[in-house]
This record gives sequence, C-alpha cells and structure tokens, in this order.
Amino acid sequence: MTWPTVAPTGRTRGSLAGLVTSASATPPPLPLPVPGVATSLHDRRAGDLELYAADRAGSATGAPVLLVHSINAAASAFEVRPLFERLAPSRPTYAIDLPGFGRSDRSDRPYSPRLMTDAIHAAVETIRGRHGGAPIDGMALSLSCECLARAAIEAPDAFRTLALVSPTGLGKRRFDGPPGGNRGMAWVRAILRQRWIGAPLFRLLTRPKVIRYFLARTYGRPEVDPELWAYAILTAGQPGAEHAPLWFLSGHLFSTDATQLYAALPGRVWLSHGVRGDFVDYGGADAILERAPGWSRTIFQTGAMPHYELPDAFASAYLDVLAAAPA
Repeated sequence: MTWPTVAPTGRTRGSLAGLVTSASATPPPLPLPVPGVATSLHDRRAGDLELYAADRAGSATGAPVLLVHSINAAASAFEVRPLFERLAPSRPTYAIDLPGFGRSDRSDRPYSPRLMTDAIHAAVETIRGRHGGAPIDGMALSLSCECLARAAIEAPDAFRTLALVSPTGLGKRRFDGPPGGNRGMAWVRAILRQRWIGAPLFRLLTRPKVIRYFLARTYGRPEVDPELWAYAILTAGQPGAEHAPLWFLSGHLFSTDATQLYAALPGRVWLSHGVRGDFVDYGGADAILERAPGWSRTIFQTGAMPHYELPDAFASAYLDVLAAAPA
C-alpha cells in the first residue's frame, strides 16, 4: 500500500486530497484534523485523549461547543471539520478524537460505549473548567450520538443543548435492552482476535477504494469529499488503528439501550439527518418528538453528513438552534 506524505502540523483545508498517490512505505504522522490548538488530556477512565480548540476558543463568546465524530473503521475529528471552521469565529469551539481514533490512544484494550462516554465526560470537564463551569452545547455524529446521550443523562447540568446528526438507534427497531450494555457478539470478537483474521480484515476494509465505497454509501451518491477521504486513509494507517474498529465490527460499541437513552434526554435536543444513503431509517424519532417538547428536527436533502454537503446551510441552522436556547 502507498501512503500520502503529510507533515505532522496543522494544514489548511484543500491540502490533503492530492497526496493520496504519494508513495511511502510507512504512514506519516497525522496532521491536526481541525484548525486550532491541540491539548493532550489524560483521563483515568478513558486514557490519553486529544482535544482540539479553535484559536479563539478562550475569548469567543457564548456557550462552548463540543463536536464529537462518528465511530467507524476510519473515524477522526476530521469528520466535524466543516462545522468546526464555521463555528470557530463566533463560538468557543472544541472537537475530540475518541479513544482508538485519530491522535488519541489507540492501545489494544476493550472498546465500549462506556469508554467513549467517559472520554466525552473528560472533554466536557476540561472545557467547562476553561469557561467558568458553564454548561456546554454538545453535538455528535452517528453512533457517537448514543454516547453523547448517555453522557448528558449522567451529567445533565453539564449540557445546555444536544445536537444529534444522523444518529443510530432511532430507527423502527427499538433498543430497550439492559441499561449500560452493548450488543457485542462474543463469537465474532473471538474470531477477530485471531491475528491472521482481524488485522488483515481491517487492512482490507481500509484500502483507499474501500473507504471511498463506504463513504459513497454514507453520502448516498458517488461524489464524496476528497479531503475527508484522504484523511480517512491517513488515520486508518496509523499504528494501532485496527483495535477500536474491530470492537466496532463485533458490535461492542452499539448500546443495548439506545432507544431508552434518547427518550430520557433532558433539555433541548436538535435532531438532523439526510434522506439518501444507508442512514435513512428514523422511524423511531416521531414518537419521541411527539412526547418531548424540547426536541426539534431538521431534514436536509443530503446523505448522512449534511454538514459536509451543505456546510453553510447546516451551520446556519445549528447556530439558530443555539441562539434560541436559554442562556
């Protein structure tokens, strides 16, 4: 496999897409996924984490915003970059690389919703410490929405609003299983633990053409963002990149109680999603929206990443949600 050659410092958007054809025997260090300042956190529960702050995060006005990327084979904070760029001029804006992804700890350990939720708690505690203890606005993508929801239930005073973008667990199938459990399949995990199965399978799933294929299914169209695709290739090639995704493939990062989590959310919640691609089943959302006056919903004519396809419209809609929330 060939790897793009990328410097380990921050880069402006538009500088990655042309690098995928550059030949190198080993993957280069990851550049910053968003423009700003990186802070290394150590949490006794979640381990070593990378938290990114916009350059003006300490002086910008309004409640701080934390953006949480999705969970997949090649996930990272780069997935929230378009929104990060558009919020940063006016809001204290932060993003995190979850455990096992991006520039955070990728060690060989169990990965679960509990671990991801603890990482969100660690980021929130750090952010609130920088902003006088004020509650924050949290946004998550896809599967990470389940973890953000759990964090908000466990620490309701820490969040002012929540935004769920293309969340899992809101389809027609309900998940009312044991609280705090996961849907992991032990037999699948046992197979993936075999060195001659798990690691080769991960390498297959993260080949550039395969990453593009899954992005196209997420977008619901052949055209995908070239920068997102290039960074996904880079992050999937880092040492230890296979550990968290293999737990994801065996189901251990999916919550058994996702439906209950969403139904129990306190405060204001903004649900947004698209209409194309693999993530279009939100049949379980209507019942929650009918019962929860604090919920609102925006449907974009996009795939599952509306903030990439319609970045300005998405950011404008989200800023309106934040502006309407009580101080």
